[in-house]
Parts: sequence; C-alpha cells; structure tokens
Amino acid sequence: MRLVEASVEIGSERFPDVGSFLGVLEEVSDAHGVTAQAFDARYVVSERHLERALELADRERDRGAGIARDRGIEMTLYAAGRRQIDRALEMGVSAGETPVVVAVDGANSEADDEESERRERAAAEAIGERLVRAETLGSYDDDRVRSFYDIGAAELDATGAGIEALVLERVALLVVER
Repeated sequence: MRLVEASVEIGSERFPDVGSFLGVLEEVSDAHGVTAQAFDARYVVSERHLERALELADRERDRGAGIARDRGIEMTLYAAGRRQIDRALEMGVSAGETPVVVAVDGANSEADDEESERRERAAAEAIGERLVRAETLGSYDDDRVRSFYDIGAAELDATGAGIEALVLERVALLVVER
C-alpha cells in the first residue's frame, strides 16, 4: 500500500464537488487496476491505522465474510470501526478544504507482487500529480478522533494506551462485532 498525502478543496474550480474528486480516484484506479480510497486525514491516526484496516478488510473478503461489495468501502468500514457505511463515510472527503490521505493498493488482484507494486507506484504518482501535495498524515485532530471513536478520558486514563492503540483496537473489533 502506498499513501498519497494532499490538501483537497472541494468546491473549487479543480474539484467543484465530491463526485469530481472521487471521479479522479476512480479513473486512476481503473487505469492501473488498483484500489484508491481517500480519507479525511484528521481521522487517520497513523499509517498503521490504514494498513490494519486494509489487512482486516482483505482477510474478511477472502473468507467470503465481507460487509461491502467494494474493496475501498470495506477498507473504510474497518478504518472507521463501523458496519454502517454512512457513518464510516464521515472519514471521507467533504466540501471545503480538507487534508486527505489516499490509500493506493494493488494487491488482491490477478497480478503478482512485483506487478502489483508497479501498479501501485504508477497510480500513486498519477493521483499525486492531480492533487496539491501536503504532509497530512500524523496530524490528526485529537478531539475529532476521540469523538468519532468514542474514546473518553476515563478510557485513556484506565488503559494507559495512547489514542493510536485504542483506534487500532476499534478497527480490529469490527470483525468481532458481527
């Protein structure tokens, strides 16, 4: 998986609406045979957050127990730790200027590992060329994340774990909550 970090302004000349932005991702995905899924970086606590979501989504899809038909949506459900697509999509891109991270993955296709990596690299470059690159990963919004994942001060104090560990737990628990 490769990550493309950028700032996107939905409602601008380049991307007048969310659909136009998603259309670019779909176009590149189709052209390169990859999955490209965008996330509002203010909800993403780390690269590991997205890696773990994709691992679990693929594992469940391989078992025939996927929640969604689309691999990118499945990844979003796991990243959000939620089974409801509409709630999970809150992690997506919305109107206004948004820091984003786009996960690009070429695995889970007919291609071998080397070919998958080549596709990933090419797709990530193509997406990056169409966006305004910016460092966005690692600068999540603490209050937003705690609210979204329902992480209270008492839980943080009781576990001694940081927010990343608690979010990764929420991602993993989606499988258990079936």
